[in-house]
Amino acid sequence: MAVVEMKVEGAVRTVLLNRPEKRNALDGDTMKLVQAAFETPPGPEERVAVVRGAGPVFCAGLDLKWRRNNPQGESGIEHMLHAIEMYPLPVVGIVQGDAIAGGNELALHCDIVVASKAARFGMSLAQVGLAPSWFLAKKILEVANPVIAKKILLLGDPLPAAEFHNLGLISHVAEPADLEATAQKIIQRLADNAPLSLKAMKALITREMQFRDNIPHEDIDLLVDKARTSQDGQEGMRARLEKRKAVFKGV
Repeated sequence: MAVVEMKVEGAVRTVLLNRPEKRNALDGDTMKLVQAAFETPPGPEERVAVVRGAGPVFCAGLDLKWRRNNPQGESGIEHMLHAIEMYPLPVVGIVQGDAIAGGNELALHCDIVVASKAARFGMSLAQVGLAPSWFLAKKILEVANPVIAKKILLLGDPLPAAEFHNLGLISHVAEPADLEATAQKIIQRLADNAPLSLKAMKALITREMQFRDNIPHEDIDLLVDKARTSQDGQEGMRARLEKRKAVFKGV
């Protein structure tokens, strides 16, 4: 069974995270396959791409067991998300269940998010001794004001999809029973629009939001790396895997 499945049916490309037994957590292979799916140019009939997760959870973020065994350097999530962001056609995220940490970023890097009211969104990194990279934090600030960004990042608690919608962080919410019909209606609306217009508009918005990339942030990268490689970072991942409260010592 493939951990990521990609299929094209008419105007729609669907990329499915297929690790339901792992809550669709992102390991190295999963991220490379999602990245490859969005680096593959769309065919002439394609109009929209869809990201979804198998099972009850959309995506629980990075696979912590995998990350503990691969502690050095970038995880690869930034490259995966950049491929989604730069995909020339609109990308719709269908979020049926929790989208946490990297799963939250995966959802927010979609152009339009349709979420079930049963879903939750959040960035739990502070609770496991980690910190988001410049690239990941930039996306939070693109969709949220600094007050909301601090609430999401510093507290780390998941928020209901309805609250995320009310804060303007995602575009659509639906009752669980109506999620699929609502999503398909939006997908069809996108497919009916002029493809050249959609490509131009997505490129325009993406380019205008990239100005933050030029802000010097080498010192921030060092702080993020220090957290990731710290004893607290290792303790946080162990505690989460062992389902206990982490004991952080600031080292």
